Amino acid sequence: MNTLIEQAGHVPDFLIDDIKWQQLIFSNNSQSLNVNVPILTATQCQRLSDHIKLNNTQFLKKQNTTTIIELIDKAIERLLNRSDPFRLKAEKLLPVVTGFDTEMIRLSLTDYLKNFRKPQLLRFIAEDFSNPKILDEFQPIIKGGFAKAFGPDCLLHIWAGNVPGLPLWSLISGLLVKAGNIGKVSSSEPLFASWFVQLLIDIEPRISDCLAIVCWEGGNTEQESVFLNNAEVVVAYGGNTALKEIQHRTPITTRYLPYGHKISFGIVSASVLDSQKSWVVAHKAANDIARYDQHGCYSPHVFFIESGGNISPRTFAHYLAHELSCLQEKFSRRSLNVNESIQLAHWRDDETLKLLSEPGSEVISDKDGLWTVTFTEDEGSFSLSGLNRTIRLVAVNSFEKIIPLITPYKQFLQTVGIAATPTEVFQLSEQLGQHGVTRISGLGSMTAPEAGWHHDGRFNLLDLITLTEIESSAEVSSELYTPYKD
Repeated sequence: MNTLIEQAGHVPDFLIDDIKWQQLIFSNNSQSLNVNVPILTATQCQRLSDHIKLNNTQFLKKQNTTTIIELIDKAIERLLNRSDPFRLKAEKLLPVVTGFDTEMIRLSLTDYLKNFRKPQLLRFIAEDFSNPKILDEFQPIIKGGFAKAFGPDCLLHIWAGNVPGLPLWSLISGLLVKAGNIGKVSSSEPLFASWFVQLLIDIEPRISDCLAIVCWEGGNTEQESVFLNNAEVVVAYGGNTALKEIQHRTPITTRYLPYGHKISFGIVSASVLDSQKSWVVAHKAANDIARYDQHGCYSPHVFFIESGGNISPRTFAHYLAHELSCLQEKFSRRSLNVNESIQLAHWRDDETLKLLSEPGSEVISDKDGLWTVTFTEDEGSFSLSGLNRTIRLVAVNSFEKIIPLITPYKQFLQTVGIAATPTEVFQLSEQLGQHGVTRISGLGSMTAPEAGWHHDGRFNLLDLITLTEIESSAEVSSELYTPYKD
């Protein structure tokens, strides 16, 4: 087996000679990859935090937003360039690290990275600030007076998961508000954030002292606590239990922004179930299921299919199964580890047993279990999929049947992918929004949020900044002390 070696993370030069490196080992098919990540002591974490805060004040805070946007744009342009060494490295090594299909990663990365070009970054800022110049200088505000937005001197990111590129969303948001950024990479995918930071430093070496990418084992509170006590804002991703534990260790004066597990699902209207549209809808739904094998919070667990169309919900289930079979040929599902295989087998067995007692139900599966579609006409059915290309289809007589099913899960709901007429989309969106859904997309776009997407209904940038206001009284009273005052 061919073994490759890659170094991840970034630590400013003043500390680089003193730190230790831990080796993470990955293998996929005939390739093996050893990734070295920086491991710091508690004392080094404190020194690093102090260094990031100081240099952020001296450099990044003094840059205007346009300069930062252009820097990010240049880095993204290189990652989009398929002949660039960093892009070539990404296409070669990410399949080894994550296990996801090579071609899926290649195409998905391009779609994702386009969200961070200059026009899209301008949209990020415009979504949160009516006057983007407020990030650079004091600007007039509606109530009177002036205000300026200041990003934190130290913003801590705790990333989780193995979907490539996801850390970019919060890291780039931190850069746009001129924060000093410290990121903790996931041991499941430590590379992409590291490469992005290396690119930024190649383009603008002075930013090296304003950024750090490190790693520590989950539950190792010694290093984590140092960073939590130094950060002004903490952005954390992961399971709800882990996020709660981080919250307990975060000082009450620190702003804590957790992003936990979410549930997403799809809705297909009877109005689109005809002989012309049904195959297109099934293809889009299959893409949402297959992309990164449902490992994103925006991936669907269940589809509600409205009865009454020319194509029945049961027939649509077979269309969807066919499309998943085709996608398996195009983008093969990642190999599962032992625990994942056991969990998936249990889910499939439980579904089969449960559906045996339901008239009209059906399980459609690949002979090797590489994908599974379950179909039920039980309108009271709402439960999670087994992930890794498993999906539940529930036939409903009307959309009104869906709302009582999702109501108990209001705090966990996120994305709904809809295939319906314009009138139906707005009618459904009103009800879904009232019951916790924060994002409604077209079917086929569930796993590809738009630039400026409000993650879990929150702001990308506003949640990170602090406003300093000059009230009208200060402005008026200052006129009393001008040299031209009579």
